Amino acid sequence: MRIISGLLKGKKILVPKDNKTRPLKDLTKESIFNIIEHSNKFKIDLNNSNILDLFSGVGSFGIECLSRGAKRVAFAEKYKGVLSILKKNLANLKFIENYEIIEEDINNKNLFLNLSTKFNIIFLDPPYKDKKIENLLIKIKDNNILSKNGIIILHRHKNEKDYFPSCFKLMEKKTYGISKIIFLSFLN
Repeated sequence: MRIISGLLKGKKILVPKDNKTRPLKDLTKESIFNIIEHSNKFKIDLNNSNILDLFSGVGSFGIECLSRGAKRVAFAEKYKGVLSILKKNLANLKFIENYEIIEEDINNKNLFLNLSTKFNIIFLDPPYKDKKIENLLIKIKDNNILSKNGIIILHRHKNEKDYFPSCFKLMEKKTYGISKIIFLSFLN
């Protein structure tokens, strides 16, 4: 696994040796960034964006954002089996320090209360079997942490049936192998 573009292009990202995590594949990650950068459906300037990487794992998505000039990235991960790898990957960035690591359960109702910023992009990469997506989206809305023109990017198994609160609209959906990427935004 590697960083695809930006300041740190080509740098390797460490991955776990267990099978409890499923790092975002380079091809899927590259496709996500192509959509963000080239779609006229979004008004996202990555250079001025605050990013929230939920279920961040080894940090592949958020690190790619940092490499591409994101303003700040918050990584949220609780699984101890991958936290040390996430920390090593971030320490390997040397001179990049515009990030924070939140070591909390994402489903903890107080997690979002401690966030003092609004995010332009919220990336959700939960375990494929996680059935709490709708509740998580409601928490994002209720805690008002997504900026007005912000987007939520959801990485799911292609056969998973997810339901989204009516305050969100589906902007784009793409399938890559066994996974699908869903882009959501607030209804205007």
